[in-house]
Amino acid sequence: MRTKNSGQSYFDGGLLSLIGWTILGSLITTLTLGIYYPWALCMVYGWKINHTVIEGKCLEFHGSAVSLFGHWIKWFLLTIITLGIYGFWLNIKLEDWKVRNTTFAN
Repeated sequence: MRTKNSGQSYFDGGLLSLIGWTILGSLITTLTLGIYYPWALCMVYGWKINHTVIEGKCLEFHGSAVSLFGHWIKWFLLTIITLGIYGFWLNIKLEDWKVRNTTFAN
């Protein structure tokens, strides 16, 4: 259980939980030949963010796999059209999407 300690930053997730979410995400991604990767990414990233406290404020992740999937398709097509050049921006675009979907809890 989280307690909001003023000014403290910490992560309260457990190793077994992380291993479980990572294995589940990997299995789903593998079994669907990568189609469900955005869902797995949202699942694992959401777990990490939802267990993070910054300066006493809990973070919340609001991103959805459906939203990410739409971006994922767009980014994939842009990478193909530009013969892979757009791929250099993919990590930046993904981080931007993650941050835009992360807020402080009320």
